[in-house]
Amino acid sequence: MKILYLVPGPMSRGEMGRKEVERRREVLQSMAFPGTEVSIRDVADGPPSIESAYDELMAVPATLDGIMQAEKDGFDAVIIGCFGDPGLEAARELVSIPVIGPGESSLLLAAGLGHRFSVVTILDNVIASQEHQAHKAGVLDKLASVEAIGIPVLDLMRDRERTLQGVIEAGRRAIEQRRADTLMLGCMTLSFMGIGAEASNVLGVPVLEANAVALKAAEAQVSIGISHSPLAFPRPPKLPVPNTPEVVS
Repeated sequence: MKILYLVPGPMSRGEMGRKEVERRREVLQSMAFPGTEVSIRDVADGPPSIESAYDELMAVPATLDGIMQAEKDGFDAVIIGCFGDPGLEAARELVSIPVIGPGESSLLLAAGLGHRFSVVTILDNVIASQEHQAHKAGVLDKLASVEAIGIPVLDLMRDRERTLQGVIEAGRRAIEQRRADTLMLGCMTLSFMGIGAEASNVLGVPVLEANAVALKAAEAQVSIGISHSPLAFPRPPKLPVPNTPEVVS
């Protein structure tokens, strides 16, 4: 199977650069099952990082174009490379292949691993939006808290130890004060730093990395031949049906 990880921003032309884009592809490929080919693309337009609802909306148009192109190019599934899942519902209206949101996938998995889970995220200003994600995913009653470590996306990789300690401290708050029994990293850059296992060893609870969860969700849907329901995500009526000539009156 062929899976595309689509970064909803111009990462290769920004501070992180092409080297980081390729590194992320290698990380995903190393986690993939035999027979899975992982590709990665970024989009030409959008914010350099996504840290607000405004950033998410700015990223959506180019992301939708990239997802439609992925289906035309023969990919079996697409992962939106942001924990906020920008454009997820709209993308599912536009294509028939599975479109995976790392945030949604992680929330659904965490809800089944324990009784109460917490999200460890980047900044205070995304707490409300990630609480809303839990509501949309139908697991708000199992959300113990969203805990921020106070480090912007583009600064996370500058000091790995500082970021790891921030995750551990936030996770400990969630466990001791909010009674969380499961944690997830609420940022794709956090997930690609390989700190989940270390945090889990210290804290003694599962710590989900959203990149791995999204990849396995994509592989699962493709391998059993299912995708999102067209009744839940119907084709927009203003758009022509795929492979049908548009009638001009």
